[in-house]
Amino acid sequence: MTESSTQERRVFTRTKLKTALRYQIRGTSDFNNAICDDISLVGIGFVNDEFLTPDTLVSLEINVLSKVLNAVGKISWSLPLPHSERFRVGIQFLEFDPVQKEYLTDFIKMQLNQL
Repeated sequence: MTESSTQERRVFTRTKLKTALRYQIRGTSDFNNAICDDISLVGIGFVNDEFLTPDTLVSLEINVLSKVLNAVGKISWSLPLPHSERFRVGIQFLEFDPVQKEYLTDFIKMQLNQL
């Protein structure tokens, strides 16, 4: 493995966030629950019980402190966890209300200042 392939490719810093997350695959009526692992201004990561197909559009409800943030995202990747029947999922935000995105920006800055 070359050095460039092991370097972090993310442009936006992710912060750890263990919180409730609901997602709905676009075109379906059911919401599914998960626990968020980390979040950035451009995406979110979580562990899920089922494989989610990359490029699928999802509606998201993310609990951040005292607010529920709503976003639309696209599944970037879904990878099996070793020794488990679960999957690690990454979603890229596509649509985010500007006021809610500003709230997320402030939250991430607050978390990074606490490190």
